[in-house]
Amino acid sequence: MTATTTARKRATGSLLGLALGDALGFPTEFIGVPKILDWYGPWRAMELPTPARVSDDTQMTLALGRGLRTAMDRGLLVAENMERPVREEFVDWYRSPENNRAPGRTCLEACGLLQSDLPWQDASQIGSKGCGANMRVAPVGLAPGLSEEQRAGAAQLQSALTHGHPTALAASDLTAHAVRLLTQGAEPTALVGLLRAYAVDNRSRYHHRWLGDLWTRSQDPSPEHFIARGWDECLDVLERLEKALRLPAPEDDPCLATGEGWIAEEAMATGLLCFLLFPDEPVTALRRAACSSGDSDSIACLAGAFAGAYAGAEAWPTQWADRIEYQGELVTLGALWDQ
Repeated sequence: MTATTTARKRATGSLLGLALGDALGFPTEFIGVPKILDWYGPWRAMELPTPARVSDDTQMTLALGRGLRTAMDRGLLVAENMERPVREEFVDWYRSPENNRAPGRTCLEACGLLQSDLPWQDASQIGSKGCGANMRVAPVGLAPGLSEEQRAGAAQLQSALTHGHPTALAASDLTAHAVRLLTQGAEPTALVGLLRAYAVDNRSRYHHRWLGDLWTRSQDPSPEHFIARGWDECLDVLERLEKALRLPAPEDDPCLATGEGWIAEEAMATGLLCFLLFPDEPVTALRRAACSSGDSDSIACLAGAFAGAYAGAEAWPTQWADRIEYQGELVTLGALWDQ
C-alpha cells in the first residue's frame, strides 16, 4: 500500500460515498427523470436531502462490514469463519425496527429463513439476481490482506446468503474486484478492460469451499455450467458499458445505456457508468446516478463506492459527509481498513 493510497483514506471514502449516493438517490427512486427534474431542479445542482437518511443499501453494507470484521478477527478468512457472523448480522438487520427503508423482497425472504437452523443454501433465493447483493459488497473489496481467492469467495458467499442466482454471485464478485482495483490506484480508463479480463478468467470457476452445494438447487448440469451463466450475463453488460463509454452522453439518463439497475449486473454497470463519466467529479457522478429512471439509490450507492475508492475521503464535501446517517460507524469501519 502506497503512502498516497493511505493518505487518501480510500476505504473511508468508498463507504462515505456509498452512503451519500444512497441518501441522494433514495428520494428519487421510482419517480422517473422528468419528475426528478421537476421536483429537484437541474440534476447537476442536486443537494443532499435534510435529513440525509439512507436506505437498506447502506444498512446492509454496514451489516456485512461488521460480520466481515468479526470473521477476520477470528483468524484466516474462510467460509466457516464468515458464514455465521454475517448471517447473524443479516438477521439482526431483518429484525431491527430501523429496517423500514423499503427493503427488497429477496433479502426479507432469505433473512427470514436465515433465522432458522436451515443450511444457508436452503435459505438462499436461487432464482433472484436482484441488486440487493452487490449493492452491499463494497466491504469485501475494501478489507485488507485478502487473497484473490478469499475476496472472490467472500463476495460470492455474502451474495449467496440471500441472492443465489449465478449472476448475483458474479456481479458481487466483479463489484468487489472493481472496488479493490480502484483502492489500489487503477486508472478509470483501464477499469472496464480489467473487469472483462477478470470475468473471462473466472467464467467456469465455481468456489466449492465457499458455496458448497448451492449449485444443486438450480437446474444446471454442473457447477461450472451454473456459474458460467452468471459470468456470461456480466460480460454482456460490460460490453454495453464499453459501448456507452465510446460515445458518452452525460446528459442522458444512464439507465438508457446499461439498464435500470433492479438486477445485479445492470446495477453494477450503471453505477460504473456514472462513475466513469465523471471520474474526477465524484459529486457529479452521484448526482447523475441519483437522477435516473431506475433503482436510483442502488445505482448511486455503487457509483459512490467506486468514486470514493478511487478519490478517497476528501472527495466528499465536509458538509455532506458530516451529516450522513450512520456517519460514525461508516468512518470507524473505514478507518480500520485505510491501510
